[in-house]
Amino acid sequence: MVLRGYVPTSEETLQTLAALRLQSLNSDFSTHAPFPRLEELFPPHVLHARLPPPPHRPPTKCRGARLRAGLLAGGLWGQALAKQRAERDQRLRGRLREEGASTMAAIVEKWKLLQGMGRPEAMAAYMALVREWPGFGSTLFDVDLHAVRPRLGVVQGQPWQWATLTPLSLQSPVGSGPQRLWLGIGAKAVSLYKPGEPEPLDSFCYGRISSFGASDSSTFRLSVEDRDLLFETSQVDEIAQLLNTYLASAGAQRLPRPQEPRTSRPTSEPTVLPQGLCPAAGPWQHRPPVGSSHS
Repeated sequence: MVLRGYVPTSEETLQTLAALRLQSLNSDFSTHAPFPRLEELFPPHVLHARLPPPPHRPPTKCRGARLRAGLLAGGLWGQALAKQRAERDQRLRGRLREEGASTMAAIVEKWKLLQGMGRPEAMAAYMALVREWPGFGSTLFDVDLHAVRPRLGVVQGQPWQWATLTPLSLQSPVGSGPQRLWLGIGAKAVSLYKPGEPEPLDSFCYGRISSFGASDSSTFRLSVEDRDLLFETSQVDEIAQLLNTYLASAGAQRLPRPQEPRTSRPTSEPTVLPQGLCPAAGPWQHRPPVGSSHS
């Protein structure tokens, strides 16, 4: 979970976690101790994030310019550009090795400070640091939030619209396109995170969720009070099964259950929200991550 980047925390803390892992594996520092590779101790994406982005090349505007660029690319200019790319890749690899060596040195220094700490203590300290993230204990899924709309029956015939999320609200259905998010499913709530951000954009305890279900094999719908959220994901079944598990363990009646895709507008009354699982709340207000699991 840590190595995959699913525990958003500072680089300093990530180095401390790596040092605690070494202490639990090898006990006190020794030059003769077996040494794991850096990618087995520290999230590789953190190192890659330090590298400079590739240079931006403005697109050619006219057909003639594209044609000339294509002709040049096929001749000497193409060879020169290929050489420049190879040199740049070599510089990036060298930079990555330097960053890796610097990070490993920092981890080793922290490891040396743990002398005398036993394996159980190191493991307990490791878990204590990881538990500081409010989303610890939740299962995270990579999803693309495609749309948010008022639920049918609230605003009849409202089309799906691109969603914009802010740290304050999920209310605005205006934006530029789908957004990659983490969907965190915990024992008490469902939360939405921007990847790498420690605090959720919003959390929905199960009392706010009126229904959920698969629209198709790669689309998952979550209805929260007066809004429907539409996610694209390759893990539709896993999400639905986990939600069912948590709902069943809650032991409450009249909880939301998966629904089959509708082919027509519903004619029945809106689902009555179950009471007692979370405080009554106004729609789409930002709150602290009350539903994030700490277990």
